[in-house]
Amino acid sequence: MTSSGGCQCGAVRFRVEGALEEASICHCRMCQKATGGLFGPYVGAPLDAVIWTRGQPSYFQSSNKVRRGFCGACGTPLTYEYGEGHISFALGAMDNPRSVKLSEQLASPERIADFEALAGLPEHSTDEPRAAAHLASIISFQHPDYDTSDWPLDRK
Repeated sequence: MTSSGGCQCGAVRFRVEGALEEASICHCRMCQKATGGLFGPYVGAPLDAVIWTRGQPSYFQSSNKVRRGFCGACGTPLTYEYGEGHISFALGAMDNPRSVKLSEQLASPERIADFEALAGLPEHSTDEPRAAAHLASIISFQHPDYDTSDWPLDRK
């Protein structure tokens, strides 16, 4: 099994040769801040199975135990690294995040208020007139969800 992923601008890309490990979401405040989101969603991989296919991440040592990798060009969160030989990738950085099955939640006492209510919030279809018009006006500069050698890294 091979999985791949990378940052939003395409400057950093990776591939995992072999099976991914456990996937979780962490509600701790450090993960919230590191991802800019409601929680930190990560999937593990053996470090020796990781190949950086384009560029290298920049790092921030977020605690005495953890360093976090991110793209130095666009800021996309990429990794959560702790201990010897272990790395986890941000689910949103994976090319096929929907294929990853979450297995647990961590630091649940720190989850945001109303987290349990998220699934019950109203949804708006992308084919509603306002949403469809807005989406049709967007020109994406984001790297595609696959490896390509001809992607321009200097798009503005």
